[in-house]
Amino acid sequence: MSTSSLPIERHPDMLEMHDRYDKIVANPMMQADSGLVLLAGLYMAGSPWIIGFSGVTAMTVPCLIVGLAVAFAAVAFTSDYRRLHGMAFTIPLLGVWMIVAPWVIVGVTTTTSMIWSSVVCGAVVVVCGLGMAGMALLPSRRR
Repeated sequence: MSTSSLPIERHPDMLEMHDRYDKIVANPMMQADSGLVLLAGLYMAGSPWIIGFSGVTAMTVPCLIVGLAVAFAAVAFTSDYRRLHGMAFTIPLLGVWMIVAPWVIVGVTTTTSMIWSSVVCGAVVVVCGLGMAGMALLPSRRR
Protein backbone atom coordinates (compact mmCIF):
# COMPACT_ATOMS: atom_id res chain seq x y z
CA MET A 1 0.00 0.00 0.00
CA SER A 2 1.47 3.38 -0.93
CA THR A 3 1.70 6.20 1.60
CA SER A 4 -0.71 8.29 -0.48
CA SER A 5 -3.54 5.82 0.08
CA LEU A 6 -3.08 5.57 3.87
CA PRO A 7 -5.59 7.29 6.14
CA ILE A 8 -4.16 10.57 7.41
CA GLU A 9 -3.88 9.24 10.99
CA ARG A 10 -1.55 6.46 9.81
CA HIS A 11 0.58 8.54 7.47
CA PRO A 12 4.28 8.32 8.46
CA ASP A 13 4.67 12.10 8.54
CA MET A 14 1.68 12.46 10.84
CA LEU A 15 2.97 9.75 13.17
CA GLU A 16 6.38 11.43 13.27
CA MET A 17 4.80 14.81 14.05
CA HIS A 18 2.69 13.31 16.86
CA ASP A 19 5.78 11.65 18.30
CA ARG A 20 7.64 14.97 18.15
CA TYR A 21 4.91 16.85 20.03
CA ASP A 22 4.71 14.08 22.64
CA LYS A 23 8.46 14.50 23.21
CA ILE A 24 8.02 18.28 23.54
CA VAL A 25 5.43 17.84 26.29
CA ALA A 26 7.69 15.33 28.06
CA ASN A 27 10.59 17.83 27.97
CA PRO A 28 11.42 19.02 31.53
CA MET A 29 11.76 22.61 30.29
CA MET A 30 8.25 22.52 28.82
CA GLN A 31 6.89 21.05 32.04
CA ALA A 32 8.61 23.75 34.10
CA ASP A 33 7.34 26.51 31.79
CA SER A 34 3.78 25.25 31.82
CA GLY A 35 3.88 24.77 35.59
CA LEU A 36 5.08 28.33 36.14
CA VAL A 37 2.44 29.68 33.75
CA LEU A 38 -0.24 27.71 35.59
CA LEU A 39 0.91 29.05 38.97
CA ALA A 40 1.18 32.61 37.65
CA GLY A 41 -2.32 32.38 36.21
CA LEU A 42 -3.75 31.07 39.46
CA TYR A 43 -1.91 33.78 41.40
CA MET A 44 -3.23 36.45 39.04
CA ALA A 45 -6.77 35.16 39.47
CA GLY A 46 -6.43 35.26 43.25
CA SER A 47 -4.31 38.42 43.50
CA PRO A 48 -7.23 40.76 44.29
CA TRP A 49 -7.84 38.78 47.47
CA ILE A 50 -4.18 38.00 48.18
CA ILE A 51 -3.06 41.63 47.90
CA GLY A 52 -6.31 43.11 49.12
CA PHE A 53 -7.86 45.05 46.26
CA SER A 54 -10.92 42.88 45.76
CA GLY A 55 -13.11 45.94 46.40
CA VAL A 56 -11.81 47.52 43.18
CA THR A 57 -14.16 45.73 40.79
CA ALA A 58 -12.69 47.37 37.69
CA MET A 59 -9.38 45.63 38.42
CA THR A 60 -10.65 42.50 40.19
CA VAL A 61 -12.73 41.15 37.31
CA PRO A 62 -9.99 41.41 34.64
CA CYS A 63 -7.45 39.82 37.00
CA LEU A 64 -9.81 36.95 37.69
CA ILE A 65 -10.74 36.40 34.03
CA VAL A 66 -7.22 36.70 32.61
CA GLY A 67 -5.70 34.64 35.44
CA LEU A 68 -8.15 31.80 34.90
CA ALA A 69 -7.67 32.01 31.11
CA VAL A 70 -3.89 31.73 31.52
CA ALA A 71 -4.21 28.81 33.94
CA PHE A 72 -6.66 27.04 31.63
CA ALA A 73 -4.42 27.62 28.61
CA ALA A 74 -1.38 26.23 30.43
CA VAL A 75 -3.24 23.04 31.27
CA ALA A 76 -4.74 22.76 27.78
CA PHE A 77 -1.43 23.24 25.95
CA THR A 78 0.32 20.74 28.19
CA SER A 79 -2.37 18.12 27.86
CA ASP A 80 -2.84 18.37 24.07
CA TYR A 81 0.11 20.30 22.64
CA ARG A 82 -0.04 18.51 19.29
CA ARG A 83 -3.42 20.08 18.49
CA LEU A 84 -3.00 23.43 20.22
CA HIS A 85 0.63 24.34 19.50
CA GLY A 86 -0.46 26.85 16.86
CA MET A 87 -2.30 28.87 19.50
CA ALA A 88 0.56 28.99 22.01
CA PHE A 89 1.19 32.64 21.12
CA THR A 90 -1.90 33.56 23.16
CA ILE A 91 -0.17 32.96 26.49
CA PRO A 92 2.52 35.64 25.99
CA LEU A 93 -0.17 38.05 24.74
CA LEU A 94 -2.17 37.50 27.92
CA GLY A 95 1.04 38.14 29.86
CA VAL A 96 1.49 41.45 28.07
CA TRP A 97 -2.08 42.36 29.02
CA MET A 98 -1.27 41.56 32.65
CA ILE A 99 1.68 43.94 32.51
CA VAL A 100 -0.20 46.89 30.97
CA ALA A 101 -3.58 46.37 32.68
CA PRO A 102 -2.95 48.67 35.67
CA TRP A 103 -2.38 51.59 33.30
CA VAL A 104 -4.96 50.69 30.63
CA ILE A 105 -8.02 49.98 32.77
CA VAL A 106 -9.90 53.24 33.20
CA GLY A 107 -11.14 54.46 36.55
CA VAL A 108 -8.74 52.52 38.75
CA THR A 109 -6.49 54.14 41.30
CA THR A 110 -3.64 51.66 41.40
CA THR A 111 -1.41 50.95 44.35
CA THR A 112 2.23 49.98 44.22
CA SER A 113 1.41 46.40 45.22
CA MET A 114 -1.18 46.10 42.44
CA ILE A 115 1.31 47.32 39.85
CA TRP A 116 4.18 45.13 41.07
CA SER A 117 1.97 42.07 41.28
CA SER A 118 0.59 42.56 37.79
CA VAL A 119 3.94 43.38 36.17
CA VAL A 120 5.92 40.55 37.77
CA CYS A 121 3.16 38.01 37.15
CA GLY A 122 2.79 39.21 33.55
CA ALA A 123 6.55 39.04 32.96
CA VAL A 124 6.64 35.44 34.18
CA VAL A 125 3.76 34.57 31.86
CA VAL A 126 5.40 36.31 28.87
CA VAL A 127 8.80 34.66 29.34
CA CYS A 128 7.46 31.18 30.09
CA GLY A 129 4.76 31.51 27.42
CA LEU A 130 7.38 32.37 24.82
CA GLY A 131 9.30 29.29 25.94
CA MET A 132 6.21 27.13 25.52
CA ALA A 133 5.46 28.59 22.10
CA GLY A 134 9.09 28.27 21.02
CA MET A 135 9.33 24.58 21.85
CA ALA A 136 7.60 23.69 18.58
CA LEU A 137 10.17 25.71 16.66
CA LEU A 138 13.16 23.79 18.03
CA PRO A 139 14.65 21.39 15.52
CA SER A 140 13.83 17.78 16.27
CA ARG A 141 16.70 15.37 16.80
CA ARG A 142 16.65 12.30 14.62
CA ARG A 143 18.23 9.08 15.78
